[in-house]
Amino acid sequence: MKAAATGQLLLVLMVCSLHAVTCTTTPGDLADRLSLLEFKKAISLDPQQALASWNDSTHFCSWEGFPDLPLGLKQLDLGSNNLSGTIPFSLANITTLKGLGFNFNNIEGNFPHEFAKFLEIQILIASGNHLLEGHVPTSLGNLSVGLQTLLLGNNQLSGGFPSGIANLHNLMWLVLSGNQFTGEVPEWLGTLNSLQNSFGGSIPITIGNISGLQVLNLSHNNLTGSIPMSLSNLRYLKQLDLSFNNISGEVPLKGIFSNVTAVRIDGNPGLCGGPLELHQLACHVTPINSSKQRRHSIVQKVVIPLSSILLVAIVITVMLVWRGKQKRNILSLPSYGSKFPKVSYNDLARATCGFSASNLIGKGRYSSVYKGELFQGRTLVAIKVFRLETGGAQQSFIAECNALRKLRHRNLVPIVTACSSIDSSGNDFKALVYEFMAQGDLHELLHSTKCDGNTSTQIHVTMAQRLSIAVDVADALEYLHHGNQGTIVHCDLKPSNILLDDNMTEHVGDFGLARFKVDSAAASSTHSISTSAAIMGPECATGGAVSSAGDVYSFGIVLLELFLRRMPTDEMFDGGMNITKFVEMNFPDMIPHIIDPQLLEEQQDLSQETSFAMKEKSLECLLSVLNIGLLCTKTSPNERICMQEVAARLHETKKAYPREN
Repeated sequence: MKAAATGQLLLVLMVCSLHAVTCTTTPGDLADRLSLLEFKKAISLDPQQALASWNDSTHFCSWEGFPDLPLGLKQLDLGSNNLSGTIPFSLANITTLKGLGFNFNNIEGNFPHEFAKFLEIQILIASGNHLLEGHVPTSLGNLSVGLQTLLLGNNQLSGGFPSGIANLHNLMWLVLSGNQFTGEVPEWLGTLNSLQNSFGGSIPITIGNISGLQVLNLSHNNLTGSIPMSLSNLRYLKQLDLSFNNISGEVPLKGIFSNVTAVRIDGNPGLCGGPLELHQLACHVTPINSSKQRRHSIVQKVVIPLSSILLVAIVITVMLVWRGKQKRNILSLPSYGSKFPKVSYNDLARATCGFSASNLIGKGRYSSVYKGELFQGRTLVAIKVFRLETGGAQQSFIAECNALRKLRHRNLVPIVTACSSIDSSGNDFKALVYEFMAQGDLHELLHSTKCDGNTSTQIHVTMAQRLSIAVDVADALEYLHHGNQGTIVHCDLKPSNILLDDNMTEHVGDFGLARFKVDSAAASSTHSISTSAAIMGPECATGGAVSSAGDVYSFGIVLLELFLRRMPTDEMFDGGMNITKFVEMNFPDMIPHIIDPQLLEEQQDLSQETSFAMKEKSLECLLSVLNIGLLCTKTSPNERICMQEVAARLHETKKAYPREN
């Protein structure tokens, strides 16, 4: 039993390591060995010496990073090693491979059509090689029918969308973004009934055939035409984002469109109709008759000039008042456009009973957050009021506005509107209004207690819920770092900024410290970052430049806290000990002794028929998650994996997690 458990643990480490290959002596080991040596010859630059031990003097099972397990050559993962060179065709001779990853390197040349020989492949990850170019061969469709993950994003692949993919009917995760494909999204996309993620182009009607689709994000593309009515028939669709395209025509009323909180269609000026809550123009406008035209002419000639004079007088008066009370220039509210409802200071005061203490639900360095009801009590909101007398509050408000007006993602806290006004005392007033998150924040979920008679207990959070939260946060950060809006560094990721709605869906909030990056260089730091030193990257704590790698480190700490249920500021972490070192020194054998006891109790509650197999698989998933946390919290920013890889690994782990029927 002990030997079997040890084998399971080593298998998890194999899957998650940076350059892991599983092998043993088989009749085909000579051919596999020669294929691997050919791969090494094709690599012109290996700065991290990932292939240093690959030579012909020893068996490849003795090479560094090759665990000796009786499974044959199944997994080869050389991702994030900065390898430069080409992919030799001979690599395709290792036909037993089930998983191949060489993502985030500098591999160049065409995509090998010989990869069609991988008849057992289930995972193929080649994203992030910006020099990988050319057409994707149609022979890709000859890959194993068991292929479930195909990630080819962020390369220089060109031509039409690879038609061979139409034969991969079990494909569940497909990423082709960040390439140079041309033409429309093909009709055959609708034949991939298991597909969970989709991408840009025009919207084919057959996309309504993807019956299991839960999330569809086609935002920030150049989509044209109308919204297919077939989208209304996707009964499992939970989130739909078609924002910022060139879509026109009538918005459907049924299906996902009847849930306006789950639909994003702003940024498409040609759309009309739909549910009233979407505030779209009616599709049919009655022509203006001649009498109305004459009245309109009078308005233009008389009323508008008088109104303009009155408006100028009001503006001058307001400017004089402001000039008298301001000692410095006040930063103005960035324009959000007309899609956000206008609210005044009085509206927000009424919504919060005069910003009463009973409505106060949180305080931060620069702001206070109140619970309120807007629009005749129809909408429950969280109103973030900035304390402008505090140094840096103005900059925090502007940073958050600039970030939010560019962002649309299901795992970011949705903004309702913004207010830049004057309060009842004539002082400057600025606030942001968000959708209210009924389940509070992650810090409360993990560390608050509930009373049960004479005892108080921690809130129960299942393994499945924790995996979902981790995946949601990873998806949000992947969007911030790698989305079409350009890289945005959050700079303040922590459990209290991770909010949960009624469905326990996570939403990242508080962008008061967010930074924009227009290239790959790190943004310079112009003011102090308030995040605790225990959760920020070591380079940030010592005054280094802000970069997306700092967010990755913070995410790793949150991930460890989520499954250990220990805060990084716990009193046990002192004298050089921190939560990362604590996990490292116990990984993997002692992990069951340091995780949240609730997770162990959850395993013990499983039925006898399924408990053994499920416990083994559950432990694999837990070790995989904690290993991702350790990879995110490497001391050097250059050694940390990026959020694209983090999200990919967590999605695979969540999918593999067993659930009792």
